[in-house]
Amino acid sequence: MQFKDYYEILGVATDADLKAIKTSYRKLARQYHPDVSQELGAEERFKEVTEAYEVLKDASKRSEYDQLRHQYDGASNFQPPPGWQSTSAFHEGSDAQYAQGFSDFFESLFGGGHGGGFADFRDSARRGSDVEVELPVFLEETLGETTKTITYELPQAQEDGRITLVSKKLNIKIPVGVIDGERIRVPGQASPGIGDAPSGDLYLSIRLVPHPLFDVEGHDLIITVPIAPWEAALGTKVNIPTLDGEITMTVPTGTQTGSRLRVRGKGLAGKQGRGDLYAVLKVVMPDRDGASIDEQWRMLAISCDFDARANWRD
Repeated sequence: MQFKDYYEILGVATDADLKAIKTSYRKLARQYHPDVSQELGAEERFKEVTEAYEVLKDASKRSEYDQLRHQYDGASNFQPPPGWQSTSAFHEGSDAQYAQGFSDFFESLFGGGHGGGFADFRDSARRGSDVEVELPVFLEETLGETTKTITYELPQAQEDGRITLVSKKLNIKIPVGVIDGERIRVPGQASPGIGDAPSGDLYLSIRLVPHPLFDVEGHDLIITVPIAPWEAALGTKVNIPTLDGEITMTVPTGTQTGSRLRVRGKGLAGKQGRGDLYAVLKVVMPDRDGASIDEQWRMLAISCDFDARANWRD
């Protein structure tokens, strides 16, 4: 029996973390998926990377595999040590249900003595796999409950062992105040189970779409507002946009560039109410328009007798 180097199969280092392992698996699984790839031997390669991922994503299986890997002497015919018995049961919800069978190597390590191994397990009733879908949401859509229509694909195992991708459309209610990275569980809307087992769950990963005007800090919004030098010096009123309409903001006399003016309750919605909007003021110089404008600036400099860097180094 041939020893399988699961790290080499997935193209990851032996100390790779779960994120790196998952990223590599998703890339390779997509590359070699039998319904997508035209490469020779893609189906066998798909099974191989799925098998490797099944072991390395599970802390218990990975630990046991690492022990054997360290003991492996490179012999052409590998056999588990005498009396070997895995303590890691083959768990439900794995993507392995989409492979027609794992290798003898896998069976010798994790199949025997735990429900008959994969060959028996795949034919029994089992829960469908969960699916995660990234869902873009505009900032404006977080202020109130909204419904979005999403379309996603589910891998589905056929009775003859083939794998097909089934397109599914669903109307999803997005709750008020969702934040970037939040996960929403939709029960029973993922891959169908085998036999009488239930379907897996759909997980929506919220991604807030970047806004052209607003930056996000928690539930607060930040907007940069340009003002002229004389508006900063004399004060003014400025119309600024918010997510739910335009408002008028007062810029006080003697405002410095970089000042943050707070507008309460105009940020994103949250469990404790809406956050705030902060207007960051940026003094913008006018375009130079000849000697007359330059002369006025010189006169202002003389009349003010102001040193902007007087306390700079204190």
